[in-house]
Amino acid sequence: MAYSLISSSTFLLSRSPNTTLAPLNKHNFPLRPSRARATAGTIICCSNSPTTAAARSIVSKLLLFTKPSSSASSAFESLFVFCGSVVLSFTLLFSNVDSASAFVVTPQRKLQTDELATVRLFQENTPSVVNITNLAARQDAFTLDVLEVPQGSGSGFVWDSKGHVVTNYHVIRGASDIRVTFADQSAYDAKIVGFDQDKDVAVLRIDAPKDKLRPIPIGVSADLLVGQKVYAIGNPFGLDHTLTTGVISGLRREISSAATGRPIQDVIQTDAAINPGNSGGPLLDSSGSLIGINTAIYSPSGASSGVGFSIPVDTVNGIVDQLVKFGKVTRPILGIKFAPDQSVEQLGVSGVLVLDAPPNGPAGKAGLLSTKRDAYGRLILGDIITSVNGKKVSNGSDLYRILDQCKVGDEVIVEVLRGDQKEKIPVKLEPKPDET
Repeated sequence: MAYSLISSSTFLLSRSPNTTLAPLNKHNFPLRPSRARATAGTIICCSNSPTTAAARSIVSKLLLFTKPSSSASSAFESLFVFCGSVVLSFTLLFSNVDSASAFVVTPQRKLQTDELATVRLFQENTPSVVNITNLAARQDAFTLDVLEVPQGSGSGFVWDSKGHVVTNYHVIRGASDIRVTFADQSAYDAKIVGFDQDKDVAVLRIDAPKDKLRPIPIGVSADLLVGQKVYAIGNPFGLDHTLTTGVISGLRREISSAATGRPIQDVIQTDAAINPGNSGGPLLDSSGSLIGINTAIYSPSGASSGVGFSIPVDTVNGIVDQLVKFGKVTRPILGIKFAPDQSVEQLGVSGVLVLDAPPNGPAGKAGLLSTKRDAYGRLILGDIITSVNGKKVSNGSDLYRILDQCKVGDEVIVEVLRGDQKEKIPVKLEPKPDET
């Protein structure tokens, strides 16, 4: 026995051996059962209104009374069924069809395996990513009141359960106060633990409840491969906790620090969209582990052009450890100021031209000569550094790269070109002076 209830259309209960419900056509004659019969066990359209509920009750009672009987009472039964169908038709006609609700069963949305992995990665790491607002003190020109005005924002992430947050130095540069905001919009004032201008890394500290501090998993960047998937989470253009995906486009790139111009080596290049506001946010691998800090993009327009750069986590790890323990990074220096690489190239030589070697610095104590002018105003070139510990120095980047491999207190052999003569001068490296 099959039932088909068609909403907002009149229908007639016609007695037949199968006792099917047949809708009326425009001439009020029953349609052929083959056109009205629905799939067994299917009920189309239900309504929650009281009138429709009464209609369903009438249908149930009619179905109980339409049992096969003798031919003598068939006319009475037909009349009874006709009256019932008329009442039911008017009930459906004047019922509130707007409240009708169709019970439509839709198949459950199925995500692919890689989509599920991406969703899980975002959900697990979002609580570890924070929005950092750089606040600067400004004095009102009329009232002379001192106000805190947001002068920039960026991203960061929780490093450990002690409240340390890692970000880029250029995100907090020049800030009088810093505010850290989590995904649930809870905000906390942050204090600067330390920063490294040369590598564009800064460490903050917040006093937040333990349940808010979910350290991000730390990975390894030494074994990365071009082509593997990466994920960037940050706050581009103030849109908090945005996920972008891409691949590693290149390795061992070199960029300059925005603060000092000192080169940052072994930088990760990615095509994951990195925009203003992503700076300081984490770059994750497919397992959700940190592999870099998003720091810069190459873009003439200032927006993402598919070329983004991240400081590798192996570099960040050592810097953060020193900042947490000592509040500064003890990096060795020669204690010189040198000329731009283009100036040296114009002289037709290869190396680093010493412009100034202060007497109290490592190079000055060792006897390196600075560039100066004689009594007639003529320029007398200083020493030109051509190698350090036997490693060739062609430009400033080469010199910084060699010094990054040394420690404070190491003695290095600096080979210089002084006039037409080459000399080798031992220099004892000293720590970089404290910065405020």
